[in-house]
Amino acid sequence: MLKTPAAFIPAMHPRAHPEPLTFVFHGNRLLLDPSGLALPDAAGLAAAGIELAPERVHPVGMWNDRYYQAAWVESDALAQQNYGWHGVRGLFGALDIEFLALAGRACQLAEWARTHRFCGACATPTRLAEGDRSFKCPACGHAAYPRISPAMMVLIRKGDSVLLAMHANAPYKRYTALAGFLEAGESVEEAVHREVHEEVGLRVHNLQYFGSQSWPFPHSLMLAYTADYLDGEIRVDPAEIADARWFGPDDEWPDMTVTVSIAAQLLAAHRPRRGS
Repeated sequence: MLKTPAAFIPAMHPRAHPEPLTFVFHGNRLLLDPSGLALPDAAGLAAAGIELAPERVHPVGMWNDRYYQAAWVESDALAQQNYGWHGVRGLFGALDIEFLALAGRACQLAEWARTHRFCGACATPTRLAEGDRSFKCPACGHAAYPRISPAMMVLIRKGDSVLLAMHANAPYKRYTALAGFLEAGESVEEAVHREVHEEVGLRVHNLQYFGSQSWPFPHSLMLAYTADYLDGEIRVDPAEIADARWFGPDDEWPDMTVTVSIAAQLLAAHRPRRGS
């Protein structure tokens, strides 16, 4: 599962290191050296024609005795075309999962830095705060921290079956657990009940927490639950759900192409099996 490496030490302030490695992003795409799809070192950045403004470079942390930092650039032009920009999500299966977890963290930091150069309240240029990871407005004092958007996920159980849905707006058309973002003022459990009723017309009970996972595409925190069916008939909201149905032990199980997600872990842990 995509998660922070155990040996990783986060850094809030820049560190002196003879050979820092930099996650350079243009939007949500990461610059990689063609040799093994690795991060370019200082010489590689120079060869690619990338010049990093100091104010656009932000600390990520230490991992395996190397210091990592994140940066963003406005142009995707490269001096050497053998270097390339890659969507982090598209690298699943091609690179080490711990490296990708770190890349996801760096992507969130780079996007936060890119989108908070000016105060959201009064448009004054912001400054990095001392003591925490935030941008502060020198005029009105407004603070902007890295954005984290909590979202719930729930697998509903009914006897020896579970409910899976095909989300109408998902990039990949496959059956998975129900999911949705929390609204202001909600607890995660309240969001589960609301989303289940809105999306498939059911009521549930006996909620059990399963686990959580950062999902930096672009800045989600997934909180996964199981729940038991209480009552109601499936009635999908076509704006959100293309189809929803019960899957039992004799049904063909949907293929999970992205196995590093918490959704894949949730489904694998509760897959209906004969005699269970």
